[in-house]
Amino acid sequence: MTARVTGKRWRDQAAVAVVAAVLGVLVVIQLRTQQADPGLSALSAQDLTVLIANLNTRNGQLREEVATLSRELSTLSASQARGQSSVDQIRRDLAKVRAWSGLDPVAGRGVRILVSGPIDGPGVEELLNELRNAGAEAISVGGVRLVAGTVVAGSTGSIGVETTLLADPFEVVAIGSPEVLTGSLTRAGGVISLLAATHPQVHVVVTPADGLQVPATIRSLAPSHGAPRL
Repeated sequence: MTARVTGKRWRDQAAVAVVAAVLGVLVVIQLRTQQADPGLSALSAQDLTVLIANLNTRNGQLREEVATLSRELSTLSASQARGQSSVDQIRRDLAKVRAWSGLDPVAGRGVRILVSGPIDGPGVEELLNELRNAGAEAISVGGVRLVAGTVVAGSTGSIGVETTLLADPFEVVAIGSPEVLTGSLTRAGGVISLLAATHPQVHVVVTPADGLQVPATIRSLAPSHGAPRL
């Protein structure tokens, strides 16, 4: 009986020892893990305050970015709904450039100028320069569009523009404000008054008009020596 009790006690003690050993191993492992990766527990109260402040600041920045992106998305959606896009704007700008450079025809309000009598090239150039200075946006002489480099030259009776000889009479069409163009041409001391003094047999009649048309140039406007600088 005594031997049996002693054996049971020994087994109980051995089991307790094994459990204690296992618990000891687990405690050591946990302590080493905490020492290797202390995490937030190793930070001081001041460090934790700074960390929280940085997180709040970053969260605020992210919220602002989200709000900005939301506004941009709303703007793009509204522009798309109205049919307004960057491509459409570029096409409109290109159309304006082509029209005013002379590559495309132009229509609008302006003046018709009928010139008759013995006038020479310099006299016609004075008339055209006055139109340019008055803000004419497009000009044609005898049906020929004036562009950069176009010169009306020749003596009386043989005036030419590009490869076209001007008849007598010939017509000048200018697109622009009819009031401004007419006032500039017919003012006292203006170009028509000067032409009357230097070319007494020349008659110039200015008529404001709507729905005028100026054709496109027949010249190639591509430069021979220059290149666009991007």
